[in-house]
Amino acid sequence: MARLEMRRRCTWRIFQSIEYAGEQDHLRLNRFFDYLMTYFTPSSSKERDFLNRILSEPEMTKDPKLEKSSTYESVVVPDSYMGPRLSFPLLPDHATVLLEAFKQEQHLHAHYVLRLLHETQKYLTQLPNITSISTCCSKEITVCGDLHGQLNDLFLIFYKNGLPSPQKPYVFNGDFVDRGKWSIEVLIILFAFLLIYPKEVHLNRGNHEDYMINLRYGFTKEVIRKYKEHGDKILKVLQTVFSCLPLATLIDQKVLIVHGGISNTTDLDRLARIDRRKVIDILWSDPIPQNGCQMNQERGGGCYFGPDVTKEILQKHGLQFIIRSHECKPDGYEVCHDRKVITVFSASNYYTEGSNRGAYLKLGPDLNPHIIQYQANKAARKLTMTQRISLVEESAYLVLKEKVFAHRSQLIAAFKGFDKTNTGMITLDDWAKALESVLQLGLPWRMLRAQLVSHLISRKLDYKLWLKQIVTEQWSSTEERLQSSLLENIYRNLSNLETVFSIIDSDHSGLISHEEFHHTFRLFSSHMNIDISDENIEDLACSIDFNKDGNIDFNEFLEAFRLVRKPSL
Repeated sequence: MARLEMRRRCTWRIFQSIEYAGEQDHLRLNRFFDYLMTYFTPSSSKERDFLNRILSEPEMTKDPKLEKSSTYESVVVPDSYMGPRLSFPLLPDHATVLLEAFKQEQHLHAHYVLRLLHETQKYLTQLPNITSISTCCSKEITVCGDLHGQLNDLFLIFYKNGLPSPQKPYVFNGDFVDRGKWSIEVLIILFAFLLIYPKEVHLNRGNHEDYMINLRYGFTKEVIRKYKEHGDKILKVLQTVFSCLPLATLIDQKVLIVHGGISNTTDLDRLARIDRRKVIDILWSDPIPQNGCQMNQERGGGCYFGPDVTKEILQKHGLQFIIRSHECKPDGYEVCHDRKVITVFSASNYYTEGSNRGAYLKLGPDLNPHIIQYQANKAARKLTMTQRISLVEESAYLVLKEKVFAHRSQLIAAFKGFDKTNTGMITLDDWAKALESVLQLGLPWRMLRAQLVSHLISRKLDYKLWLKQIVTEQWSSTEERLQSSLLENIYRNLSNLETVFSIIDSDHSGLISHEEFHHTFRLFSSHMNIDISDENIEDLACSIDFNKDGNIDFNEFLEAFRLVRKPSL
């Protein structure tokens, strides 16, 4: 049992470290965009307009006469449409129809999606940053954590706990979208119940209710795939809807519900007044066992807050405890800081099948928290502990090997730094040090060695052979195509490049113009450490536009980063 638990903890650490490294990378890209907005001086009006278009934030409007012609009124529902239909104001029967339709994997027509978002935006703009609710009118309030587009988890919660109603109030604590396959359906259901029961359903914003995060983690692609013709309109409205979501919920003025956490500067009075589009700490922060407050190095945003910080904030505002989400936990929940901080995570099987349970929390008038756990995947429920850990372990090491491949050239250089006599052999200690210096995942590499290294010679590792085996094992069919260090560099930065391309491609057509490419390459070449002149950028745009149609698709965009390092440029 001890060995199984150690294996479980190791695989969990792998998944979480890689997840946080990706978030850190994304926030670095965000900070680069912020730098551009603050310090970059456009050389022309066209360049200034381009910058404003790709980097400007949505406006929060409280005008009841919101723009309609560009949203639902311009989208016609054909007579041939056989899916669910909505009329407004929404009634409980509409929510039931949506639930049944989504169980049958039907889509809601874009007209109704846009109308729903329009009505949701109108309602959200009237709400304060912090929503106050009470247990006095109900028996219990249910608090759900991250759902991440996992519709089956939401269905199971409703099945076990009941649908939202005046007798069954809910708080959904952010991260409704991304990663899962049914993010838009989860949103539609939550927004529908929000409009039907505005006093009983409450939504907090999470760090994934953000259009930049959505570009990287799948929600944007999902919407475009499911709503090809009108996906761009839906995404633009959602950008504003997300920015209107409240930041926190207070139950009986005693329990604070917030997505990430707090910091030593958290002040609820100030939080109630600020522009809620600008908040970072409460969406990204995580609790730690040690006292103090410090920058969250693993995620790259928010802070770590210790039990002393929690105690101080609770005393300052007369609170009993804090409920937060944001972190996947093996059991779906975790209690820390002398039971004053409770993490609730509602997406089961988050990393892979069998990786974790989901949970939700119930609070009655006595404010004693009651946790309900579940496992949405029926197959995962039938697995023994050994089978579940082996399955999760296999997935974790596959992800880790992909990370190793993406940094192959850097690892070779690091290994050679320890191989002073050029024997091609290094000790396991040096192997572990080199891996951590390059990947910076904070993993116990010596403990992982049995799963990553199969062969030693005189207790030393042939590092070139080891890397070759890693590549052959997972990428034998594409090894030749991915041999060059340049393509490896593109593979390593693929998420950043996809995000940048999606930002430029604001209409999500899959194409950008030569002029947009020129402006973009000039703006972001410094971020990718590429030195190239304006003339070379223009030549490059022409050379990678293979069909000469005046536009560049994503594959051609990637080709630019391959060609730009050629000596001729």
